[in-house]
Formats: sequence, structure tokens, C-alpha cells
Amino acid sequence: MVTTWPKNFPGLGTAPEDFANMVGQMSGGRLNIKVFGAGQLIPSFEVFDAVSQGTVQMGHGAAYYWAGKARGAEFFATVPFGLNAQEMSSWIHHGGGLELWREMYQPFGLRPFAAGNTGVQMAGWYNREINSMADIAGLKMRIPGLGAEVISRAGALAVNMPASEIYTAMQTGVIDATEWVGPYNDLALGLHQVAEYYYYPGWHEPGVIAELIVNVKSFDSLSPDLQKIVEVAARAINQNMLDEYTAKNNQALKELVTAHGVKVRRLPESVLLELRNIANKVISEQANQTELTRRVAASLEKFKSEVMAYHAISEEAFYKARRAD
Repeated sequence: MVTTWPKNFPGLGTAPEDFANMVGQMSGGRLNIKVFGAGQLIPSFEVFDAVSQGTVQMGHGAAYYWAGKARGAEFFATVPFGLNAQEMSSWIHHGGGLELWREMYQPFGLRPFAAGNTGVQMAGWYNREINSMADIAGLKMRIPGLGAEVISRAGALAVNMPASEIYTAMQTGVIDATEWVGPYNDLALGLHQVAEYYYYPGWHEPGVIAELIVNVKSFDSLSPDLQKIVEVAARAINQNMLDEYTAKNNQALKELVTAHGVKVRRLPESVLLELRNIANKVISEQANQTELTRRVAASLEKFKSEVMAYHAISEEAFYKARRAD
């Protein structure tokens, strides 16, 4: 297995190792998986091709990294102002998302699985305050996926790069701002050393799926019980990663603030509103790329409408009650 994440990086990097260990244990040693971090065997953004071509059998990454190869793939990573982690997992496993995902990856000889989620991310690191959309214009920002197109239309220059390059790019001024994940990972990457302001909420990545992709020929060569072990282990890692981020993020945030003096700021409502308006246009345009992307986007939107209707009287109502004085 090759991944887009640094070897042993907290959460994203350790989850593939956990998956491999789980598969080995459940299979009684009949299926052994060796994990290579980003760049050890394959460059980060070449994971998709390597698995598709059969150079390796498995990969772990995020679908928006290969949207240029599989049009609409970013919908299976995360959508700005879209579904959170719980909702994305529900859509994939109980809302028809998995079937559409498999259909999209079938021409590439890949079988996708949801295998991790970081939860709602942060809006990123900046060296200047963001008080209006004018403060976004002209920024050079590391940001992937649909969020990159939104930021571009807001007047920034969006660039993408793997985790290993972000710190140096910020330090040397190649980029002015960056999003990565959230406190747990951002602390580990040392981003507090190269930026002063840390903004929330992560409008661009409310629940990004970390995906496992398996070469279909390799998967089909496995016995039915080994196939089921891979599937079950992916489901377990999908939940385990989210649990880990939920437990670790605030601990890391407190360290960033108290030990390193990071200034945590909320994006102004006016900025969020304008970003959402732009995002709606971007999503609509991306949805109309192909007949399949139209079906994917329609499925996502229908599911979001349904879960939001119930969450209004369940999750949201409970959070409001819990915060009440």
C-alpha cells in the first residue's frame, strides 16, 4: 500500500498502518500488507495511477487529489458547506454514495472504500487577519479540491502540494496561507511556526473522507473471506480515525494557544456568506461535467436536505440545549 501521507504522521499516516495490522490479524497472517508513506515508493499525487496500473495493490489518500483524472472524484472527498463526517459516512454506506463511487472508479480498475475521516477541519493559517473578502484577494494559498476553485474565484491563487512541502512553502513565502487539516495534524506539521492567525470554521472541508483504493484485479483474486476482511477493516478504520481526531484536536488546540500563542479567529459572517455563494456556483458547474457527476451531485444534495431536516430537531437542537446557560 502506498499513501499520500507522511509515514507515521498522526492519524492520516498511522491509520493505514492500523488497517494493515488489522487485516493481518483478522486473516491469521494470510493477507499481509506493507505500507509505504508519501514519497517512499510513489510520489503523493501518483497514488491513484500506481494502484490503477497495478504497480501496487492498494493506496490511501483523498479523492480530490485525483479529480483531474476521474472527473467528479472530489465529490467523494468533501464538498464545501456540505456533509460532515458522520453524514458523509452515512451517504456512502446507506445513501447510495458507495455505488456511485464504484461506478466512477470502475473505468480505472479501482475499488474504493471509505477508510478514515478527520471531521470538520480548520479554515487555515494566515499571516494577516481576514476581515473581509478583500483580505482573501491576492493570497497565494495551499488548498485542494472544490475549495481551491472557490478560493480562486474569490481572488486568491490556489495551489496544491503534499504535506511534506507545506511548511517550507510558508516559511519561504512561496505561499501566504495554507489549510492542512486541524490542530492535531497542524501542530505536528509545525504550522504555528510559520503563521500567526488560525481561522475557523473549515467551510471547505466539513468532513473529508480518507479513501482506500484497491486494484480490482488484486481484490477479485482474494478469497471471499479475505475480501470481507478488507471491507470490515476499512469500516473500522473509518470510525477509528474520526474517534482519534475527536479526542486529540482540542488537546492540540490548547497547546497551540497556550504554549505557542496562536491567535484563533472566526471568519466573519460576511466572508462565509460570500464563500458559500461562490461555492454553490462552483458545485453546480462541477456537477454538470458528465451524466455521472450530475447523478452524484444530485444524490449528495438530496441526502444533505434530508439529514439537515432531521438534524434541525436532533443534533443542532441538542447542541443548542447543551450550550444553554
